[in-house]
Amino acid sequence: MAKARYQNLINKLLKDFSEREKEVIARRFGFGGKEKEPLEAIGRDFGITRERVRQIQESVLAKIGARKKEFKGLLEECKKILKKEGGFKKEDVLFEKLDGKEKNEAIFLVTASKEFIKSRANERFFAFWALNDKYLNLAFEIAEKAYQVFQETKKPLSLKELRNYFGVRQQTLRSALEISRLILKNDEELYGLKEWPEINPRTIKDRAYLVFKKIQTPLHFSRVAELIGKDCLPQTVHNELIKDPRFVLVGRGIYALKEWGYIEGEVKDVIAKVLKESGRPLTKEEIVEKVLEQRMVKKATVLLNLCNKNYFKRDSEGKYFLKGVQEA
Repeated sequence: MAKARYQNLINKLLKDFSEREKEVIARRFGFGGKEKEPLEAIGRDFGITRERVRQIQESVLAKIGARKKEFKGLLEECKKILKKEGGFKKEDVLFEKLDGKEKNEAIFLVTASKEFIKSRANERFFAFWALNDKYLNLAFEIAEKAYQVFQETKKPLSLKELRNYFGVRQQTLRSALEISRLILKNDEELYGLKEWPEINPRTIKDRAYLVFKKIQTPLHFSRVAELIGKDCLPQTVHNELIKDPRFVLVGRGIYALKEWGYIEGEVKDVIAKVLKESGRPLTKEEIVEKVLEQRMVKKATVLLNLCNKNYFKRDSEGKYFLKGVQEA
C-alpha cells in the first residue's frame, strides 16, 4: 500500500478550498499532522461560532462527497470489509483494517461519501459504521440482547456458547459484542459484562480471583503472586486475600475460593460445622476425613482441636458431638 495515498488524494481534493476551510477540516478529522479538535476550540481560534464551524465542515464534506468517484476504491474496500464483518463494524477496528496509518484520512473520505451510516458513540456504544439502516438496527438488537443474556446467566460465555442465543454468523455476533461499551472479552476469550472482575479485573484481589478460577485448586499466596505477575508482591496478595470473603484460608498460607464449598473459620469451626451437619455423633476417623476435605492440615492438628472440651465431648461409644447438643 502506497504511503500517504489518502493524504495525497485529500490534498488534491482540497486544492481549491480556502485556507480556513482546509484548516477546519484538518483539525476536525485529525490529519495533516493535526489533532482532532471540537467545534468550540476551532471556532474560538477563528473568532466564529461553533455552529459556523459546523456549517463549514458540512459544506466541505458535501463538495468532497460529490467527487466520490475519485476514491471509489476506498469505498469498495470499506463495503467489502463491512459485508465480511456482518454488515457493521466498530469504527476504530474498521478503519484499522482499511489503513491503520491513515485512519483519520480514510474516515474523512468515507464520511464525505455518505455511502454508509455512522452511529455516533454514546454511553452504551462505541462509534460504528453500517452498510444501511437494516444492519444498524441489527447491531443494536444483538448487542442489547447479549447484554440481557449476561444479566440472566450471570457468567462469562465463549463466542460459541453465545451463538446458541442468536441465529447469526459468528462474525456478526463478534462485531455486535465489539460495539458495546458494557461488554468486554477477557484473556481467556470469554465475553461478559464490563463490571465483572473475571472479565475486567481492576485490583490485585480480582486478578487473584481469576488465577483461582483458571487453576481450579487451592494455592499458596506466593504462588498466586507469581501467576498474577507484573511484579506483584506476595505479601500484598496475602493481605488482599485475607480480607476478601471470596477466599478461604485452608492451610498455612494456602487459600481456596469459598464458592468451591470451603467453610470459613479455624479448624475447630470446621469440626463444629461437620458435627452439626451430620446430625449425629461421629468417630474421630469420620471427623478427620471430612475436615481434611476442607483444610490442608495434618491429621494431628484435627485431633488436637477435637480435644477442646469447651466445644466437643465424647459419648459412651467414643464418638464425638458438639458440647450442649447431645447433652440437651
